[in-house]
Amino acid sequence: MRVLVTGVAGFIGMHTAQRLLDAGHAVVGVDNFSDYYDVGLKRARFARLTGKPGFEGVEQDLVDMAALSRLFGEHAFDRVIHLAAQPGVRYSITHPHAYAQNNVVAFLNVLEACRHAGTGHLIYASSSSVYGGNSRLPYSEHDPAGHPVSLYAATKRANELMAHSYSHLYGLPATGLRFFTVYGPWGRPDMSPMLFASAILQGRPIDVFNHGRMERDFTFVDDIVEGVVRVMDAIPTANAGFDPAHPDPASSTAPWRVFNIGNHDAVPLLRFIETLERLLGRTAEKRLLPFQPGDVLATYADVDDLHAAVGFAPATPLEQGLSRFVEWYRDYCR
Repeated sequence: MRVLVTGVAGFIGMHTAQRLLDAGHAVVGVDNFSDYYDVGLKRARFARLTGKPGFEGVEQDLVDMAALSRLFGEHAFDRVIHLAAQPGVRYSITHPHAYAQNNVVAFLNVLEACRHAGTGHLIYASSSSVYGGNSRLPYSEHDPAGHPVSLYAATKRANELMAHSYSHLYGLPATGLRFFTVYGPWGRPDMSPMLFASAILQGRPIDVFNHGRMERDFTFVDDIVEGVVRVMDAIPTANAGFDPAHPDPASSTAPWRVFNIGNHDAVPLLRFIETLERLLGRTAEKRLLPFQPGDVLATYADVDDLHAAVGFAPATPLEQGLSRFVEWYRDYCR
């Protein structure tokens, strides 16, 4: 198939494109190389794909609708995997307009392009953050997600609702994937594995929010990519049993679905740090800080629906995944 991957120079984008190329698909990868974090890391990821058979890289901003329309006019995409976004919960508090542009306007442009092109299936990245103030664990797609506690989460939930409207109005098959705390080689430097590893190896203190009393469903990037690739061919259809008097938040009368992709394991933050310390052979100096606005105490994915739909659920043990991350990190930073 010919697949468009947006955010291809991003952490998950690069791994997804590599997996698709290895499977023999043609990939057009788009990225705007924003400077939210080290552009050099993004260029290094992009360079790993450049020159590979079947790959075409395009530097372009999805906010530019005219350019996106031209791109869709030049290619007949069988699938669109939309991973481009402005990430970061805490950054959304200080830079809200970046999220409106890169997460809402850009996604609207992708929806419009897919609609006019008759794209066979749009798969897009959502986030566990959409569960917000919901304290019922594990998080289930069948529970409401109407109380986001950060603007980042609100924009991701908005994406799900926007996709539903296009599925309902135009029959566009769309699947949202709620990622849970992704980590692994080539990860983002603003996330805890990179932040902690860098500080520990350089002898700097690490910031531990809420005094470490937090849990996260850390999910290895290869598991995320496996889920994305499998979902590509799980094209959603209308739920014939949908009851509008008791609507199920996970499905619809439209060809629209949402799935969690998480490791189904709420890991205490301090256990995560201890595992990383052991693999690095260093002890972290911990700076214990209060709870931060926009954060949640715990994330924990129910992945029964994903397994039922595609026969897969993430299961990489934390020790194994962090070991592979540390191996890459030491090599990359040499």
